[in-house]
Amino acid sequence: MVLRLCSDIPACLGALLWLTAVWSSATAARSCAESRREYEERGYSAASSPLSPISGEHLRLCPQDYTCCSSLMEETLARQSEADFLSAVEDNSQFLLTSFTQRHRKFDEFFRELIDVAEKAMNQMFTKTYGRLYTQNAQLFQQLFTELRRYYSGGGVSLSEVLSDFWAGLVERVFSLVNPQYQFGQDYLECVSKHAEHLQPFGDLPRKLRVQLSRAFIAARALVQGLATGRDIVNKAAKLSVSSECVRALMRQWYCPLCRGMPSLKSCHSLCLNVMKGCLANQADLDSEWNNFIDSLLSLADRLAGPFNVELAADSVAVKVSEAIMHMQENSVTISTKVFQGCGSPRPVPGRAKRSPKERERENERQRGSRRPFKTYSPEEKPTTAAGTNLDRLVLELKERLRPMRGFWVSLPHTICNDDKMAADVTNEDRCWNGQARGRYLPDVMGDGLVNQVNNPEVEVDIARPDVRTRQLIMELRVAINRLKHAHNGQDTDFMDSDGDDSSGSGLGERYSDDWPGYGSYSPPRSPAYPQKPSRPRDRSTTKWNRAHGPTRSAAQKVSPLSLFFLSLSLLLFLALQWR
Repeated sequence: MVLRLCSDIPACLGALLWLTAVWSSATAARSCAESRREYEERGYSAASSPLSPISGEHLRLCPQDYTCCSSLMEETLARQSEADFLSAVEDNSQFLLTSFTQRHRKFDEFFRELIDVAEKAMNQMFTKTYGRLYTQNAQLFQQLFTELRRYYSGGGVSLSEVLSDFWAGLVERVFSLVNPQYQFGQDYLECVSKHAEHLQPFGDLPRKLRVQLSRAFIAARALVQGLATGRDIVNKAAKLSVSSECVRALMRQWYCPLCRGMPSLKSCHSLCLNVMKGCLANQADLDSEWNNFIDSLLSLADRLAGPFNVELAADSVAVKVSEAIMHMQENSVTISTKVFQGCGSPRPVPGRAKRSPKERERENERQRGSRRPFKTYSPEEKPTTAAGTNLDRLVLELKERLRPMRGFWVSLPHTICNDDKMAADVTNEDRCWNGQARGRYLPDVMGDGLVNQVNNPEVEVDIARPDVRTRQLIMELRVAINRLKHAHNGQDTDFMDSDGDDSSGSGLGERYSDDWPGYGSYSPPRSPAYPQKPSRPRDRSTTKWNRAHGPTRSAAQKVSPLSLFFLSLSLLLFLALQWR
């Protein structure tokens, strides 16, 4: 039929080829126009953009077919793809960074203000109860709270040592107050404080307060430090160093469609996943320790709102100290008699009469009546305690933020590719960019982590060279997890006795049971798990206390059973020789 319409076949074929070229040029011009417009909308000059498709032999990243991209455009879009990738990682990790930063600030403000509130409450309570006697000795109590702040802030302070110093100072002052008819020199008062552990003038209250404060403050400090660690790790992990292979893959999936004249065509979902899993292979290796870290934070938060409640611990300082003073006052006669026997008889104050037992009892009754009892509240009516909130509310908000963070790094490729701006929907696999043209993406999606990228078809990953910075982050997570777990058990990693045998050789220092302080079957060991302070310079080896309670033999004076055995053996050999 064509032959009948056109008798000059060569002329007709030429005309047909010309028409085809004109139609193709028009189509190409229209496609490049869309690419040029998209390129300009991204803020770049279209001066280097071809008006129509040109040969793609100059391309280094995209398929070398007819293209709407010059070499300059390809380089520019490659840099843009890297920027888009970094922005996507930063945007998706912003929830983590913001959550850790805000929760850290909230808890830190709360704990610091809680200490201030506890100190203010003690000052008001003791001023009302003891009046001038308290104000004259207020520095001792102020020093206690100063040291508590130092410990919370991360200073090299042992809580057990802080409390020991406080009770030692307090027993000296209270002993003087309950015996106003005597004069006590500093040496005499040091003798009293030196033997306070044996006398137990405050009963079991110092131990109870030590256990309660230690567990609460260890947990509070570890939680705040853990939140700061989480913030820093997210900040470091989100600052990626993008490899050239990753940039090549990003360019192929996001901007090669533009170079082919199809700027609105999105990459296939599976293609996007393989690219992201290759580019984020090292970050996915954080997943295991990251999940352990989040679980440790959640577990410690539960402890802090439960048996290690820092609100109750801070509130109990004034009450327990007041009860301790009352205990010493009520038993002052017995305690004083033992002290006089051990440290000697003090000199009486000239012209001062002793207080009668009735006067002492009236004073004790007045002080007992001034002690404020603990109050209990239901969760609905629990008042604000510090920083405009309370501990239960803070812990609840923290747990709501932490739970969605589990599995973040391993799911980050899916999160990015699920964004409709980044890839086509998973149901649109036949009408998407597969890396070469429009069509289905056939390769399998790779697994998670570095070792699973050995056969990644989109990103060439050297699985034999793990990222050094990621390995450092993994180690930081492990250190933080270790600290959180020890705090969960009431142990301070800064003051653990690695040589002690109080933990069956584990070197974990003091252990605490889950019971509320002082009411469980297990009592912590009395030996403190911190470096001992230097003893006071005064030598007590010849005090009346030692003379009254018998001499104390030194280690050099004690004879071991092994020495006795060799001594006996030598004696027998000597007698045998003499017998012969």
